[in-house]
Amino acid sequence: MNAVTTPSEDEARILAAVERHSHRDGPLIEVLHEVQAAFGCIPAGSVPVIARALNLSRAEVHGVVTFYHHFRSKAPGRHVLQICRAESCQAAGGKAIEAHAKKRLGIEFGQTSADGRVTLEAVYCLGLCACSPAAMLDGEVHGRVTRESLDSLIDAGAGVKP
Repeated sequence: MNAVTTPSEDEARILAAVERHSHRDGPLIEVLHEVQAAFGCIPAGSVPVIARALNLSRAEVHGVVTFYHHFRSKAPGRHVLQICRAESCQAAGGKAIEAHAKKRLGIEFGQTSADGRVTLEAVYCLGLCACSPAAMLDGEVHGRVTRESLDSLIDAGAGVKP
């Protein structure tokens, strides 16, 4: 006799996301956005569930997750600080802002501070080219970022002590 398995609560949430977007052509990106919004990342266990539900290979799903910088395989810290690395921001002093953020937080891009408060990410255009360099903290964009304003963002938004 075959045992009937019931999907876990997480799997049910993933399948519900697939169902909400299955009417679209090529729904994978939309599903991944929804899964990441729900879990903070694309958990490894969600890849085979999504692949089966969309009739894709696990490699196809994994390839999309790893190709796009926006998708994460690990949950971020409580706050996400994104520094723009596009040409305009680089030309306006973005490299110095990047270096300051890394030094201040003691981490590199793609890492989370030891206390779990802040994840530092590189992004490639926040759409604030006229106000370069730009950063985004927890979805709120900031232009004309300086070392001082970045410190203020980190202190106020993320509660990180200098």
